[in-house]
Amino acid sequence: MFKKMMVLPITLVLSLSMLAACGNSTDTTDKGASSGGSTDGAVTINMFTASPEYTDAFNAYIEEYKKVKPNVTINLEIMQADYNTILKSRIAAGSTPDVFQTTAGGDIDTYADYSADLTNEPLAAAMTDAVRTNMTSTDGKVLGLPVKGNLFALIYNKELFAKAGITEPPKTIAEMDEAIKKLEAKGIKPFANAYKEWWVWKHIFQHYVDAAALDAGMSSKDLVNKFIAGETTIKEYPALYNNFFAFIDTTVQYGTDKPLERDSNAEVSDFASGKAAMMTGKGAWDEEAIIKINPDFKMGIMGYPVSDKADQSMIITGADQALRINADSPVAKETIEFFNWLYTSDYGKNWFSQVAKVIPPIKDAPLPDLQMPKEMEEILKTEKSGDLSVNYSLDTFHQKFGEIMQAYIGKSKTKDQAVEEIQQAWIQLGSAQ
Repeated sequence: MFKKMMVLPITLVLSLSMLAACGNSTDTTDKGASSGGSTDGAVTINMFTASPEYTDAFNAYIEEYKKVKPNVTINLEIMQADYNTILKSRIAAGSTPDVFQTTAGGDIDTYADYSADLTNEPLAAAMTDAVRTNMTSTDGKVLGLPVKGNLFALIYNKELFAKAGITEPPKTIAEMDEAIKKLEAKGIKPFANAYKEWWVWKHIFQHYVDAAALDAGMSSKDLVNKFIAGETTIKEYPALYNNFFAFIDTTVQYGTDKPLERDSNAEVSDFASGKAAMMTGKGAWDEEAIIKINPDFKMGIMGYPVSDKADQSMIITGADQALRINADSPVAKETIEFFNWLYTSDYGKNWFSQVAKVIPPIKDAPLPDLQMPKEMEEILKTEKSGDLSVNYSLDTFHQKFGEIMQAYIGKSKTKDQAVEEIQQAWIQLGSAQ
């Protein structure tokens, strides 16, 4: 179990704890407040998250809850760089936050020993079925609560597509090749990439994992587990060995310059300013940033053209990030009560769409007034959503996978070298066991 993995040298724990003190934090109470209750009935909940893009939204629900429970103070600390390392150091030092953030899927089990069981809570009943699955451990317990619902897709510029004479989003490899030709003929760069980031790679790759699983007649989870167990190889699946690498090669050939120097913000800027027609490796979370750059931007979403089968081109929905309530927290009861309020109250139902402006992970909540979620709703009326297969491997694997792919497009690894290293990384880093 994960507790056995948490042994760190004392000097490292101390240095990381000191580093943590230097992180960005947003506090809603005095610095002297301590976790837990007090003689006057006051309660302090310490939240530690890795989502700076939602700082204002989190502070909004903290302020609102103060009206509901004046005795409850919530300290919000947000840190993006080195978040996972610092979280592990705090757990190892016995100072686990009352609320902390991890990825969903496999990491639900990784941190199971530190997570309160939420299975029978109102917040669990409020989750959509797909999101609840993403928050559930292998033994059937709901151990996380979603930061948001999510959407993963190729994002495209509708005006540039129209200018190039592309009337329908391409769904097959052949249709994508034709679309690229049309864009190039009009002097339009087809792809904006953010290949400096390790995490964009997993968002692309999962679409090809889903296609490989469909071709093999199994679930994406079963396929990933076979890779983790070392029972299969990438060469056995054309969608992975041929189609995925060919797509990456295509995005580099027909993409913005110096892809290994383009981070997420640079990609958004390239796309929003009309320098490229499609944006890879991203999702619904980027819409507001795009609109801030270009308020009149018209965007669409589509599945990746993973094969010659149009029905395998699917957008992917679900929840890939989870908040966890520390099972041993002295204020676990009050923390669960707070999140039950957020996930079931009228304020909470509207908070997701109107304040955080994300796809709600709960039932009976309105969608935000944004283009991508509305397109998602229309697409899912007639098409299936792909499986969120990133959840079946730990982020330790995904980070290594991104680094391998960066080396591949940087030409310091051949395709077969990359494939071999990906397979070994799956075995060594893919699961908590």
